[in-house]
Formats: sequence, C-alpha cells, structure tokens
Amino acid sequence: MRKTGFKAAAVLVVVIMLGSLLAGCGSSQDANIVKIGLLNELTGGNATFGTSAANGAKMAIKEANAKGGVLGKQIQAVVADNKSEPSEAANAMTKLATQDGVAAVTGIFASSNAIAASSVAEANRIPFLAVGATNPKVTVDEKSGKVKNYTFRVCFIDPFQGTVGANFVLNTLQAKKAALLVDNSSDYSKGLAAFFKDAFTKGGGSILAEEAYLQKDQDFKTILTKVKALNAEVLYVPGYYEEVGKIVKQAREMGITVPIVGGDGWDSPKLVEMGTAAALNKTYFTNHYSVDDSSPVSKAFVEAYKKEYGQVPDALAVLGYDAANLLIDAIKRANSSEKEKIQAALAATKDYPAITGSTTLNATHDAEKSAVIIEMKDGKQVFKATVKP
Repeated sequence: MRKTGFKAAAVLVVVIMLGSLLAGCGSSQDANIVKIGLLNELTGGNATFGTSAANGAKMAIKEANAKGGVLGKQIQAVVADNKSEPSEAANAMTKLATQDGVAAVTGIFASSNAIAASSVAEANRIPFLAVGATNPKVTVDEKSGKVKNYTFRVCFIDPFQGTVGANFVLNTLQAKKAALLVDNSSDYSKGLAAFFKDAFTKGGGSILAEEAYLQKDQDFKTILTKVKALNAEVLYVPGYYEEVGKIVKQAREMGITVPIVGGDGWDSPKLVEMGTAAALNKTYFTNHYSVDDSSPVSKAFVEAYKKEYGQVPDALAVLGYDAANLLIDAIKRANSSEKEKIQAALAATKDYPAITGSTTLNATHDAEKSAVIIEMKDGKQVFKATVKP
C-alpha cells in the first residue's frame, strides 16, 4: 500500500506540474488577446532610441485597441529590454518566442542587436519586424546570401542611406575630399561607412583617411589630430549619438571647422547634450523622418505623441509607431494570429501608408521608402531635403 500510495502521489505531482505548464501556455495564448512583443534597447548605450521606438509602438497599440483591436481581440504588448547588447537581444527574443507566447515581435534599433535577435526568430519561426536596424545583414544571411524567411524591417537600409549621404556631400556641400571616422565595434557604423565610401568614390570623391574608434571611447583627439593634418573638406561619422557628440565637440575645440556628416544613429536629444549646440552647427545627417513634415497625417501624429508623452517624437518614435501599425495591418490581412500566415502577409506588404512614407517590403524584406537630410542649427534639427529611392 505504501508503494502504491507513493506512485500515486508521484503521478499526481507530475500531473500538477504538467497542468501548470499547460496553464502557462494557455495563458500566453489567451483567446481574448493577441500578444505582440516589443523588444527594444530600454537601457544601455542606445536607450534613447529603444525607448522612443517602444513609446511609438505602445501608442499605436493603444490606438488600435481603442478601435476594437485586431481579429476581434485586444492587443497586449509584451515589453522586453535587450540592454543594448546582442547577447541580451538573443536572450530576450528567446523568452518572447518560447515563454511569452507572442504572435510576432517588433523593435530594435541597433543592427548588431537585430542580427542576433533574428537568428532566434528564424529558429523559432516567429515574425520579426525590425524598427531601425539598417545593415543589410539583418534580413539577408551573410554566409548563405539567402533572405531570412521571418525577418523584416520597416526602415530603409544602409546601401541607400550611404548613397544619399555621399551624394549630399558631393552635390550640395560640394566637397570632394573626405575623412571617415568609424566605430569598429558596430556593424551599423562599419556597413554605413563602406556604402558611403563606395558611392562617394564612384561620384568622383576621394577618401583621405579611415580612422577607427570603439563604443564608449571618451578621447578622440589622437584620431582627430591625424584627420586635421589632412585638410579634409568633410568628415563622415556614421556612429551613434553618444560618441558622435563627443567627436564633434572635440573636433571643434581642435579648430576643425569643416562640415561633419553622419547617419540616423545621430537622431537623439542627447546628441546636443554630448556635442553642444554651437559645435553641432554645420553638421548634417540622413534620417527616416523630420517633424517638419507638413503632411496632415504627420502633423496629427506629432500632436498625438506630444499629448501622450509630453515631448516631440524623434525618428525612432515614428518608426516604432509605423512598425507596430504595419504589423497590426499584417495580422488583419492574414486574418489570423498564426505565425506562418503573419509572415506571408508581411512579405506581401505593398504601399502601406506609414507616417515615414509609403512603405513596400521588397524581395529582401527591406522597406523601400524615402530618406531625409537633417541639418543641425543652434541645437535644433532643421529639415533640408527629401530623397526618394
């Protein structure tokens, strides 16, 4: 009797444990909700970008829920922090895919983080719509050259952004001699520099030097001294706002007065804090969006965002908003929260009316859309031009 009782108790424990696991799975697939993962850089070096993207996505989900949600269900945001680190991005994606029961994931600014997260998304066959990761390797496997089935992005890519930057330097700034300052710890920075260099040299420009630095570096005077001696007509710095601000400030302190140009990694309120308003005069960067956009939908978004968060949205806030809405639209078109059907709907996205411009996801799952040139004037972003693909 004791053995029988022990076995019965053991079986009961196993049943309870299985029941708990199944209950957990059931709660993650609640019949009344559709879960969407918001995976962003909420802490760490890219926290301002990730926070903006998350805020934009949350606002989109809030608006969608107010209109009835999707598939007759409310949308629940499952927020995750990748801590601005590739390994943490992979860990967070794993949890979203295997434990949290999300139907799809959107977010991530940094390309290195997105590349790490996409490997997990592909392995788990979960749709992942990157927000601001512009390196081509995000959606196309570097080794095989094949398009990743479940990974997409709502932003333009660096071959386009680098070409836009190069043409702006050549045609608008009329500069033919450039020096590059590249963050060697960043896939984004290295990739954007390479595409700028290719377009710039093909357009008749020459690269006088390529100097490297690393994220979290504080003193850039050594490489700036080398660059100053070359008498370059422009500096191209495709980095993130924290290092860029320090580079610009130190360059001006050293008497380097030439224009300094970069990419969308500059777009943060902290850029002025790091670089100072005066030092940032005569600087420009390519970006996804400008709050000076006069279209009615853009103005309405800006006002709604200011009301919701008490501040003017940056490009990542707009991209986060666009990405969440595009994902919701894909779920509606799929008429399902099944991952395979959402993937197919995302792949078929054409002319989606995003705030950042009409968006089509092409054969490589990249967004075909316009870019803008932003000029910094006395610490403020000023719209300069729109460049179409």
